[in-house]
Amino acid sequence: MRWNDVHRPVWTGSISNEAAKREVAGVVAARAEDGEVIGIGSGSTSFLALIALADRVRSEGLGVRCVPTSHEIAGYCADLGLDTTSLVDARPDWCFDGADEVDPARNLIKGRGGAFVREKLVFAAAPKRFILVDDSKFVDRLGQKFAVPLEVIPEALELVGAQLQDSLGVRPTVRPAGGKDGGVITEQGGLVLDLPLPPEVLADRSVTELDALLNNTVGITGTGLFAGFELEVLSDS
Repeated sequence: MRWNDVHRPVWTGSISNEAAKREVAGVVAARAEDGEVIGIGSGSTSFLALIALADRVRSEGLGVRCVPTSHEIAGYCADLGLDTTSLVDARPDWCFDGADEVDPARNLIKGRGGAFVREKLVFAAAPKRFILVDDSKFVDRLGQKFAVPLEVIPEALELVGAQLQDSLGVRPTVRPAGGKDGGVITEQGGLVLDLPLPPEVLADRSVTELDALLNNTVGITGTGLFAGFELEVLSDS
């Protein structure tokens, strides 16, 4: 049963700047070509782009396969009748995703939805990457509006906090979950911590250096800091 035989999936919660996001979503969906494998990011903007992509697949009969970056997106693909695959079986020709912050060098903070590790896997696998944002996501420096999400082995919670206090002078906090006691658990079974980035953290080091420091911190299995990737930013501006 395809998506036009049932109700379309609905995004849970409100979508900020929805008109601008729909405009950007249409631009990226127009790039799809028959036979492509496309990495599908998580978040509200990616959701709108996925809807627009499904409309093209239905109306033009495109044969595309999607690599979802979360269980949620995989479910939406199923609802829309889109074929899915994984990195085990295919490499994306290109991918699209949203971002929480974009700095002038096109470094990103991603991960409010908690899927940043799988998002980064698909991001790294795709030779072409498109980031879909509205004007509110552009910042002068990372950390102005959002903390950096970290995925941490649960047993290493205190160890990671102590290490980052020593190396950066700041400690991450456990992101509280909604609808359950305790913190957010990722699809890989890790805890999500949020690391604030006051100006002094990036005063003496580049974003790339911070990314390396975080990835070399024992107990951290992934971060929402996306640095050094070649990508194209699509916005409504």
